[in-house]
Amino acid sequence: MMESMITNFAPTRAEVNDVANAVMDGADAVMLSGETSVGKYPVKVIEAMQRIIARVEEEEVIYHREHAPVLKTQTFVSDSICYTACVMAHQADVKAIVSMTNSGATAFKLSSHRPKASIFIFTDNPLLLTSLSLVWGVRGFYYDKYESTDQTITDLSIFLKKAGLVEVDDMVINIASMPMKERGRTNMLKLSVIH
Repeated sequence: MMESMITNFAPTRAEVNDVANAVMDGADAVMLSGETSVGKYPVKVIEAMQRIIARVEEEEVIYHREHAPVLKTQTFVSDSICYTACVMAHQADVKAIVSMTNSGATAFKLSSHRPKASIFIFTDNPLLLTSLSLVWGVRGFYYDKYESTDQTITDLSIFLKKAGLVEVDDMVINIASMPMKERGRTNMLKLSVIH
């Protein structure tokens, strides 16, 4: 995206515009290749791209991309839960939205709404964890216990608190499928405070 920086110290205006537009269009990730592998200024190109992304993401228009779920679709219930979680996160100044996923669909849907809250996704699929690292705003973690919903929510809260990702008195939203052992589509939302 910043090919001129293979040999130049600064990007062109068009390249800056391309990166900014990619962020505004909802790209999950932007990529560099030759700029960092054979370019003269690999660190400078990363710094330049990071500055552009950070500047664009300062604008409120990037967040809260509300696109209401479509009625009478197979995913209407889970889409509605994700949509509602993101709207609620904005309204209640929620620190994090926490969920489990088997397919990644919940992570992708949450990310598409661009909430300001952190998105923490837990899965027992190691291959999915790799993919989740490229999804905007998502941090993925391995978790392989499928007990009760309440126990899982407690486990995830303890994990996030120990990792320093949430603190006591932070509000979080947990979304999940119930019953959890069936690993179905997301159908539950819970707003709670970290203790």
